[in-house]
Amino acid sequence: MNAEKTLAIRAIIRKARRYDLLVALLGLLALSIGIFTLAALFIDMAVTGVPRLTADFFLNFPSRRPAEAGILSSWVGSILVMTVTAFVAVPLGIAGAIYLEEYARKNWVTDVIEINITNLAGVPSIIYGLLALGLFVYTFKLGQSILTAGLTLALLILPIVITATRESLRSIPQHIREAAYACGASQWQVVQHHLVKYATPGILTGVIIGMSRAIGETAPIITIGALTFIAFLPPAPGQMNIETGQAAGLFDWLWSPFTVMPIQIFNWTSRPDPRFHENAAAAAFVLVLMTLSMNAIAIWLRYRLRKNIKW
Repeated sequence: MNAEKTLAIRAIIRKARRYDLLVALLGLLALSIGIFTLAALFIDMAVTGVPRLTADFFLNFPSRRPAEAGILSSWVGSILVMTVTAFVAVPLGIAGAIYLEEYARKNWVTDVIEINITNLAGVPSIIYGLLALGLFVYTFKLGQSILTAGLTLALLILPIVITATRESLRSIPQHIREAAYACGASQWQVVQHHLVKYATPGILTGVIIGMSRAIGETAPIITIGALTFIAFLPPAPGQMNIETGQAAGLFDWLWSPFTVMPIQIFNWTSRPDPRFHENAAAAAFVLVLMTLSMNAIAIWLRYRLRKNIKW
């Protein structure tokens, strides 16, 4: 009887191992299809667009002539919009996460806030565009400006920053807090000198991943009225305006019309001339490299900072 049970158990184990092997092979196949598809698309984009990556391509404004068209206004606009997004989303996201994780009482109010934050992370980006159109453009009268775009994308990535910060704070062992309190530190001193310091790798990773998502968004930017063709740059601080004869203020660029890289790519891909498609491929290649660079920086920072942490 024992021998029969042993044989039956071994048969079940062999069957389970076959299923494990089958699932592993299916997972590997699915992963390979995704990777090879992405690699094929990236190689095709690089082959088409890399010949257009010259200095003139980065320093010229968009043009109706494909050979003379460039991405100057779009990459400058992307950098300015991302600057506003970072200045708004990062402080608010980190402060909100610290409050929810370390200060807020655990009751139904905080439960509702946490559920809403989780749900907001999965809301389609076009909804944020519609919200910004009604709130920032029409209610607050901020216009179709860089400031509106930055605030819109800040709302978009705010749940990501909050969630990443909270997870980083939760990963810190409880004895770190208890040891600091035992030495007489206040709650703010514990947060400032220990929790935020040790959670910095995870916080930076979440911030950069959120920024990587924001830089490639198109739907909310189109919704709030980003221009598809723009042949000027926002006014630099101190730059003289020929029409008014006055120098631009320190923050006048916030109210300037703008375009960004995804909008420029969309504009070129909608043109029938195949030479514009080459420009679109070159701009997309630049955008992908910017996104990959941001993610690589996040990985490097996380590795570098975590290596110096010793519990």
